[in-house]
This record gives sequence, C-alpha cells and structure tokens, in this order.
Amino acid sequence: MTTLLDAVGRYARDHAGPTGTAQAPIPGLTIVRATAPSGLDYAISRPLACLVVQGSKHVAMGAEGFAFAAGDTLLIAADVPTVSQITRASVAAPYLSLVLELDPAVIADLVTQMSAVTGADLPPVRVEPTDAEVADAALRLMRLLDRPASVPVLQAQLVREMHYWLLAGRHGAAIRRLGWPDGHARRVARAVAVLRAEFARPLPVERLAAAAGMSPSSFHQHFRAVTSLSPLQFQKQLRLIEARRLMLAEGASAASAAFAVGYESVSQFTREYGRMFGLPPVRDAKAARDRARDADSRPVP
Repeated sequence: MTTLLDAVGRYARDHAGPTGTAQAPIPGLTIVRATAPSGLDYAISRPLACLVVQGSKHVAMGAEGFAFAAGDTLLIAADVPTVSQITRASVAAPYLSLVLELDPAVIADLVTQMSAVTGADLPPVRVEPTDAEVADAALRLMRLLDRPASVPVLQAQLVREMHYWLLAGRHGAAIRRLGWPDGHARRVARAVAVLRAEFARPLPVERLAAAAGMSPSSFHQHFRAVTSLSPLQFQKQLRLIEARRLMLAEGASAASAAFAVGYESVSQFTREYGRMFGLPPVRDAKAARDRARDADSRPVP
C-alpha cells in the first residue's frame, strides 16, 4: 500500500524544480524536497501546516527555535518572520515535506459547525506529532494528484477535510483564531495583505489601520501582538527578503534590487541587509552561490 512518504517522494522527484519545491495543481499545496542540508532561509511565512515525512528541519521565530523531523507537523498560525534550515537530508534519504497554506474562509466555516473550544492564546509557531487523521487526509490529497481529471472535482472537499482534522487535532486551538471573522488575527491579516501587495511603496499606518478596521494606536498594538513586528519592521523585512530573492534567483545587482523593492538609498539598504542576513548584499549573494555550487558538485552515492 502506498504510504505518505512514497507519495510525497514520487511527486517531488517528478515535479520539483531547481529550488526543490513543487507547486501542486491544488491551490496552497506545495511539496518540498532537498538532497542536502540547506543554508538559512528567511521568510515572512503565511499561516500554514508543514508535515515532514523524511529528514529534519529547524525553524526559529525571534529567540525561540523549533526542531522537527519525520512524523511531526509544524504549524504557523499567523504571518510571522521565520528563519529556517533543513538539517538532515541526503541523496539517499532526501528531506521531504508537504506544506498546506491554511485558508481562513474554510476555517471560519468549519468553526461555526464545530463545538467551541476556549483557551489561552497560543504562540503562532508550534510543533506537534502529526495526527493520524491529518496524515490520512494528506495521503488522499497526494493520491488525487495521480488522477488530474479528478482534481477540479474533489480537491475542495479533501482540502476542507484536512483543515477539519487539523482543527480537531493537536493544533486546533491555535488554528481556530484564524476563523474568527472579527478577531484580531483576521483583521491584521487584511493589513498584511496590503503590505504584501504594495511593500515597495510608502504605506501610511492610517491606511493599514483602515484596512484592519482599527484605530492607528489599536492597530499598531494588535499588529505587533499577532506578527511580533511593527508594521514598519514587517514592511522592511518584506523588502529585504524580496531583494535577496532578486539577487540570488535573478542575478540582480545590489543597487537594482534595492531600488526595485523601494529603497532610495543603496547605503541604507546595505546596512539594513547586513543587519538582517549577517553579510552585506554582495558577499551574501556570493556565499549563497558558493553553497549551491558545492551542493551540485557533491558525488551521487
């Protein structure tokens, strides 16, 4: 019988691109594969559940770190900055994971039909053993990908079922807040959507607060509580992460990347880039290319 490891591994081998990711034809579903430990990856993650089926990874949010491996599920229940690194992977036993972006609309609909659960606020990043029902739903999602004609017909109900089991399981209390239409998490998410779409432009806090339906002072407080950053810090990190992607993936110069993401001063960009990534832009890009070249030159056993 096909296991989740078999299904994820086969799909990743057939579809993963040069970066090791494969975007499935189901919205929000991504398969990740790596054949060697990675460097540090900086991101402002969207709410998601990551099921690791082989290998291991480490994720940090601020000063708090989480190590997780095959059989674990990482939950990120808010738009928060993370630094991640694949720590165990090889050609013989690649790192493999299935990542599902959480859909607040699906969660909201399910929450209205499920018994209410109350409790203290939980941290936005958590690791727990994968619930058997979640793994089973994930396997049926992967099997669906083998029958492309069935995907448009069945994907919505299987994605909904996976959300249900996530809500019903160990991560349920943390996910549930995403389904409260007037909750702070959903309101802040509306402002985050504006920031993600327009991060290269000046964005007055009044506009972001209006998107969230809050006063500027209340918005600033709740934004930091949900994301761990101020709106300005959030925008700055989005700019720097995109600039790094432009340099590494598209070969952009530091100056052109700086201007593309909204910086008016290359020297300011260089200072802030170095504070975030530990090296100035040119040296960081060279180090990343060297790591990639070394990984490509490793002999296949």
